[in-house]
Amino acid sequence: MPEGQIVGLAGESGCGKTTLGNALALIANPPLYVIGGTMEIDGEVIDMTTLAKDSNHVHRPYRGATVSLLPQGAMNAISPTLKIKDLVHDVMAAHDKSVTKAEAMDRATDRLKMLSMPVRVLDSYAHQLSGGMKQRMVTVISTLLDPKLLIADEPTSALDVSSQKQLIEMLLAMVDMKIMRGVIFITHDLPVLSMVTDRLAIMYAGKIVENGRTEDLVHNARHPYTSALLSAVLDPTLETRTKHVLGIPGSPPNLGNPPTGCRFHPRCAFAMAECGTKEPPVLLEGNHEVACWWAEKNPDTTVPMEVTLA
Repeated sequence: MPEGQIVGLAGESGCGKTTLGNALALIANPPLYVIGGTMEIDGEVIDMTTLAKDSNHVHRPYRGATVSLLPQGAMNAISPTLKIKDLVHDVMAAHDKSVTKAEAMDRATDRLKMLSMPVRVLDSYAHQLSGGMKQRMVTVISTLLDPKLLIADEPTSALDVSSQKQLIEMLLAMVDMKIMRGVIFITHDLPVLSMVTDRLAIMYAGKIVENGRTEDLVHNARHPYTSALLSAVLDPTLETRTKHVLGIPGSPPNLGNPPTGCRFHPRCAFAMAECGTKEPPVLLEGNHEVACWWAEKNPDTTVPMEVTLA
């Protein structure tokens, strides 16, 4: 992931998007463990295995400042016993004990202005805020330490359209100003991802099946699952009057006992004999990666995705 990019992560519920975000942020809870891998952020190579085995206090410099998680459950992410201003100061002081309350309030006030929120919310308790205000407040708290990488898990799910726009504009502005080096944006909202992300990764049953430039995936999907996801979304364009919105048949597999071969093959309209027995190859096509037997046998071919009405 190059510096300054926003990468979208999409897939059905239960495919592992939030689990991946939790693993990268090192907040995975047993029985989930990080057992291997490395991550490079801003030129620094981080051994995920070593960090995962160390005691919790070693994680503190990593969490919040290197990688910060904007969690999906905003309703439960703010302590009900603290005023927002006290929580803001606690978060910043936990990483830098020299931070004064005034400095913490200045940082939080700047973020609130970017989201068009009144400064008075800092003097509120969580129960005094609406769901949308809680979501935006969690966004503020998640970016207080200017993380190099922000993992935003469904950040717009509880917001109205205008609030979604403000939050997305804030994230884009923070990347442009290099307050953050990059963002992993997790959501089911493919139209939002197509508008704000530079790259898009599609996850199915715990594996990335396709990734590349957003424009390439939207207009030249090479994996049948990517095509199926795009077909299941009503894109607000003039052409939608002549297209069906198609559901994906079947349901995602049990990850405790996933199918052999390609995990999508039981639901795939393009499945071939080898799809059920062999792991698909990962094909590199320029900056576009896809793991699919059909794609290997049909180079430079877009998966058909839409049905035009007569």
